This record gives sequence, structure tokens and C-alpha cells, in this order.
Amino acid sequence: MIRVVLVGRGGTGKTTTVALAARWLCDHGKGPVLLVDADPDQSLAEMVGADLTGAGVRTIAELLEETFISGTGTTTGVAPSERIEGRIWEEGVFEGESFDLIALGTKWVEGCYCLPDAALKRALGRFARPYTYLLIDSPAGLEHLNRRVADEVDLVIDLVGASKKSFDHVARAKRVADESNVRYSRFVVAGGFQVDPTMEERAIATGLPYIGRIENDPLVAEFTLDGRSIFELPADNAGLASIGRLLERAGLLS
Repeated sequence: MIRVVLVGRGGTGKTTTVALAARWLCDHGKGPVLLVDADPDQSLAEMVGADLTGAGVRTIAELLEETFISGTGTTTGVAPSERIEGRIWEEGVFEGESFDLIALGTKWVEGCYCLPDAALKRALGRFARPYTYLLIDSPAGLEHLNRRVADEVDLVIDLVGASKKSFDHVARAKRVADESNVRYSRFVVAGGFQVDPTMEERAIATGLPYIGRIENDPLVAEFTLDGRSIFELPADNAGLASIGRLLERAGLLS
């Protein structure tokens, strides 16, 4: 299994990039693919045409709430993440024709996301191995690296946008990953939709491998605005093709 995590500041296009990558991999027979939406905003499912509610699929946060808040479960004794593991794989996985998807969901109680993250981490560690690719869409910021939802990955992609803060994020993200003992094979930088060729020198100046930028394609933007699935894009779409080139430069394709 090849494990890929997308990180970066908010608004750089991480979710769209994960959706495009999933589409490209599925189109080229690289599956099975498991998508993980670790962003509480929960927009990845819509972008890949996964109707969780219609399919009766629960997010991890919903399963925790149903088990330990509105249900009769207790958080003492056996770890909650262990106790709901079976429910995640029975009720928390959207099974599509080309991919499967798990969503972390909106925070279940006041406080941090520690328990949902722990449940997700345990589930991925035990049941994600049959998949060829695991793609994780991370929330903006750096705290998710500290929580180590995926503490061993093949590739971390920091997606940068058109701001100094976005480029500065790269060094901070790598430092947090290293200090949190996230084990990764490669840490690379890619340009998001806002990055044009004049900004690429800034990406190269981060000192980390730069694998190129995603084509700012108007049809992708239209689909994103309308809430249409990336899987409905024409196969020859320029944005989709640019994702394939990035995956190849990142060393993910054999």
C-alpha cells in the first residue's frame, strides 16, 4: 500500500487535489483506492460523488457520538477507539465502484479531536492494507501532524498557494512532522491552483523537492463551485492530466 498525505494551509486546494488524484488513479487501473477525509469540513465526499447519508454511512465522529454519548457505551475500560473499530468497518466505509471512503466527521464533543483521530488511526492500521493507495485529505494547520493519524507514510505533499504564509508553512510542517516522529519516505512541495509559473521559484527555494503545479483548469473550478463530482470530468481534462504528471514526479507510479 502506498500512503499519501496532503498538507498545507487552508484554501490551497488540498481536497480538490485528493479528488483529482483519486480519479486519475482509478482511471489508470491503480486501485483499489481508499480515501480518508480527515478534515472536519467534510467536502471530499461531495467532490468524489459519495453520498454518505444516502448510503447510510456514518462518520467516525457520528459513530463515537452514537456509541458513547446518545448510546449506553462508556469510555472507561477498553479504549473507545478499539471498541468502535468493528462499527467503523461495518457502518463507516462508503464503498464506491472505484474507491472506498472514510470520513472523520465533525467534532463529537467539546475539546480536541483526540478520540476520533485515535479511532481513525487504529482502524487504518488494521484494515487498510488491501488497498493499493491510501490518500489522506488533512485539515488546514499543523496539529493533525502532532496527532499522527498516519504515523508512517510514503509521501507527504505540502500544497502551497499564492501567499508568503503558504510557502512559510512548508518548513514548519516538515519540522512538526520530524519532531512528532512521523515516518515518511519523501516530503515534497507542489503548487496549488493559485500558483503560476512566476511563483515556482519560491517553491523551489523551500529546499524540498518541487514536483510541479496543478493546472488551474476552469472546468475543475466550475465543478468545485457547483458541487459536481470530479469523477464526471472529461477524461482528457487538463487539470486531471496535470495530477498524473505530479504523481509520476513524486515517484508514486511504477
